[in-house]
Amino acid sequence: MTRVAAIDCGTNSIRLLIADVNADVNTDANTEANTAAGGATGQPTPRLTDIVREMRVVRLGQGVDSTGELAQEALERTFAATRDYAALIRQHGVEKVRFVATSATRDARNRQVFVDGIRAILGVEPEVITGDEEAALSFAGASSVLPSRGEDPVLVVDLGGGSTEFVLGNADGVIAARSVDVGCVRMTERHLRSDPPTPAQIAAAEADVDAAISEAAETVPLERTTVVVGVAGSVTTITAHALRLPEYSPAAIHGTELDLDAVRKACTELLEMTREERAALPYMHPGRVDVIGAGGLVWRRVLQRLADITGGRITTAVASEHDILDGIALSIR
Repeated sequence: MTRVAAIDCGTNSIRLLIADVNADVNTDANTEANTAAGGATGQPTPRLTDIVREMRVVRLGQGVDSTGELAQEALERTFAATRDYAALIRQHGVEKVRFVATSATRDARNRQVFVDGIRAILGVEPEVITGDEEAALSFAGASSVLPSRGEDPVLVVDLGGGSTEFVLGNADGVIAARSVDVGCVRMTERHLRSDPPTPAQIAAAEADVDAAISEAAETVPLERTTVVVGVAGSVTTITAHALRLPEYSPAAIHGTELDLDAVRKACTELLEMTREERAALPYMHPGRVDVIGAGGLVWRRVLQRLADITGGRITTAVASEHDILDGIALSIR
């Protein structure tokens, strides 16, 4: 058993998972996770026992879409959170650490400032991974805790702050993946500036999302999807809203399968609310208040297009609390 620390630094949040990895497990339910995380079918598949899960909204991607650079105040927020995570890593006797940065850092001209700062704090080299790598890790994390569906292709959609990953896979691993530049922070900064957004702003954002889905479909055969699984904070918060939870509860959200009509209704409600109304919801993280409307817009459009592309075969969506963060932990060797 090995104690590892995985850090996922995205456009909106930075998250830490400290977990014990037990490699003496091999079941059909997690074979695909092993393959996507770099293992081979038939070999023992690692499983995670959580020790610590932490999430901070640092908005590293603040302004990156328009300026092409990481803002100094965003870097300072991220470095401060990383210092706290470094203390937790020392406290819990972690043996191996992997730090992964995604969309915002990929897009930034001054990412070396970020890389140097993280290295100085943690003593490990942060990895600015490609969209394809991000997609594979997201699939590994989500599929590690979902029942195996054999050869039936499952589509994992990782709706992030700066990008969204479409990953089609099955028990044999990833079939095809594509990362596209639409996410809740990017769409909010680019289009949804009013409170609530205007019809014209919504239409412009939807046009961007439609173009991105079409781009993903050039690589990923979306028509083969038999099940769609949404991961990351926008999707789980939308699910909490659809369920009308009295508080944010990962246990209540994880694995929930809802009719598309119920999910789209929740998306529309969040998109059309004011900031004040969203902030009052008992399951709403303060760091998501200003971007969840855009998250709802993206998720609503993705699900509608999937229903159309599959000829109405997709009628439900599953939410997963396990995603790229788990995939990073599973990938540590």
